[in-house]
Amino acid sequence: MRFKDKVAIVTGAGQGIGAHYARALAEEGAAVIVAEINAETGQKAVDSIAAAGGKALFVETDVSSEISTIAAAEAACKAFGGIDILVNNAAIFANMKRATWMDVDLDYYKKFMDVNMNGILLMTRAVHKSMENRGGGVILNQSSTAAWSAGGYYGLAKLGVNGLTIALAKELGARNIRVNGIAPGPTDTEATQNNVPPEVLKMLLAQMPLSRIGNTQDIINTALFLLSEDASWVTGQTWCVDGGQVLRP
Repeated sequence: MRFKDKVAIVTGAGQGIGAHYARALAEEGAAVIVAEINAETGQKAVDSIAAAGGKALFVETDVSSEISTIAAAEAACKAFGGIDILVNNAAIFANMKRATWMDVDLDYYKKFMDVNMNGILLMTRAVHKSMENRGGGVILNQSSTAAWSAGGYYGLAKLGVNGLTIALAKELGARNIRVNGIAPGPTDTEATQNNVPPEVLKMLLAQMPLSRIGNTQDIINTALFLLSEDASWVTGQTWCVDGGQVLRP
């Protein structure tokens, strides 16, 4: 088990790829904090992990709130003694508003960035001291190949996540904390099924050298590597797991 005796916080872990991250870490021996704003889905994820023999705790968490992120970190330390791993996965994706930049809804834009980008900084600030006290740690930030187009709220936020990954890796490296990102391409998840029109998905697949949609295991395999000691000399990188999507002309 690669993460035996480790403690991991996964934000946005109530459903979708976040729930898969949490379950995979638990299967590999980690005690997992499911940091999720939705109490129903968060507890359901914890129950699923427990039913499989894993160790998990739900903590209601709003990553856009500094008070809430600190509370999540404190809950992890109280329950399991500290924090070794942080997966910054929480994001607004479903039912996104769409508008040109000249017509942007500034209130929505601020909330969107507070969750999708600033929440990563707040969670990192909340956990880094515990990681230092345990001799180091590792952080994985959820990006997206949408960052390479910087289109709309989502692409711009993920481009910011990539920059933040580099900045945090530079600052925290001396404290033995690694920071990397993972940028999935089109993946067969509930979020994709519910929010990406079939014609858009068809267009994206036509542009990819490996012309198939990804599956959650494609993403999980890469994430677990980046979080493990096998990647102990990898930091400041955002890895695309996308069937070659970003190589499109």
